Amino acid sequence: MQSARANTASTDFSDTEIARRIGLGDRHAFELLMRRYNQTLYRTARSILRDDAEAEDAVQEAYILAYRAIGTFRSEAKLSTWLIRIVVNEAIARSRKRARRAEIIQLGGQPGTDANAPEVNLNEVTPEQPEHAALRAETRRLLESRIDALPETFRTVFVLRALEELSVEETAASLGIPVATVRTRYFRARGLLREALAREIDFAFGDAFAFAGARCDRIVAGVLARLDQIQAGGA
Repeated sequence: MQSARANTASTDFSDTEIARRIGLGDRHAFELLMRRYNQTLYRTARSILRDDAEAEDAVQEAYILAYRAIGTFRSEAKLSTWLIRIVVNEAIARSRKRARRAEIIQLGGQPGTDANAPEVNLNEVTPEQPEHAALRAETRRLLESRIDALPETFRTVFVLRALEELSVEETAASLGIPVATVRTRYFRARGLLREALAREIDFAFGDAFAFAGARCDRIVAGVLARLDQIQAGGA
């Protein structure tokens, strides 16, 4: 019981305290670190590699690198920023080794003209209703596929800003790019995503409430059956 209370209390450790304990060889602190940042690092790696298994491998390797280098972490920086930079470098290195990829990911860039446009939080979550589970799952798959299709230079910025809700400054520090570049890429990615989703909706209009297939057969069969009954009764 005492051990359980200690484990619960340890979840309140600050990043600086976690890093200090890891440096002293505390494996529980390292596990806590991983559980705290698994999603952020996975999403970051996934945004670069666009492959679930590769992203998981990249995150695991990044954690090993972080564990070995924890003594170099300085508390004046954010631990999340430090970890993101490690996983970004690992993911980029993996992407360069893949034979099918001829293009090297460029995280540096040129700021555009829409850097001062207002931002909108795209991470609002609506409680899931059981009857809408299939629709939500399909919507999620569609959104993920369209995020994957974003240009490489925009994709990681979008994931960190929209999904992980990092600030502009945190994203810039994590990727080592100017704040203006973060703003530009985020808004450009958002616009491209809106356009792609709008096209999908336009294509879907023709199939809305369609009567082809089983529904059409069912209605025709039902009407014919009723007609048979009417005719039989009138005979």
